Amino acid sequence: MLFTRRPLIQTVDVIEPIILPGGATLPVEVRRSARARRIALRLHPSFVSVELVVPQGISMARAVAFLESRRGWIAAQAAKLPPRVYFQDGAVFPVLGRPHLLVGIGSGAGGRVPPFRIAEGRVEVTGAPEHLARRTRTGLARQAATLLRYKTQTLAATLDRQINQVTVGDAKTRWGSCASSGKIRYSWRLIFAPEPVMDYVVAHEVAHLVEMNHSHRFWRVVEQLRPGHAAERIWLKHHGAALLRYG
Repeated sequence: MLFTRRPLIQTVDVIEPIILPGGATLPVEVRRSARARRIALRLHPSFVSVELVVPQGISMARAVAFLESRRGWIAAQAAKLPPRVYFQDGAVFPVLGRPHLLVGIGSGAGGRVPPFRIAEGRVEVTGAPEHLARRTRTGLARQAATLLRYKTQTLAATLDRQINQVTVGDAKTRWGSCASSGKIRYSWRLIFAPEPVMDYVVAHEVAHLVEMNHSHRFWRVVEQLRPGHAAERIWLKHHGAALLRYG
């Protein structure tokens, strides 16, 4: 007999936005969850809204009352987030930790320039203005994938370990992951971080090919691969939120 699983998560509504200092607004999305045990608020650096998680069986009136009691706290937390930088002509964002100016070349360039290029403190992207953000994101993700793949394979070879696959995605809560199968996945947003920080994340994931945990033995492998990585780990803890605010 076949059974159909009911979705565990369902977006049900959007209610009055949070008013931030300075007058900007932060939308509120209400999400029903069969897994949640209590009402919760989620404000992640990558989000463009605050999420109100409501367990099944909890009335909307109670959920909204919970939200209302915490509007001031939400506004204060949102104000602490680094400013969001959108991929638009003239935007400045880091590539491997160094500031670059985004320049939209426009559709008239034809085949005279490559569709995406990073050079001399500029990120140049051709095409219609309405496609600039998407093309910028795609180009940066490809650059990140190429660089991370090379670094991962090179470092894994020093341990005589096999890498089955290296890919990039846009995970919201982790910079990398390693499966026991030898597949490693990174956040493409590491392209914004200083290169030594990227190297630390690569060492972290490659070390999981030896120890699939975070034991003392695991950290000894990380130290072997990336001596003195503590500063890079601290940088990511303090500045990682900013990497999620680009685009």
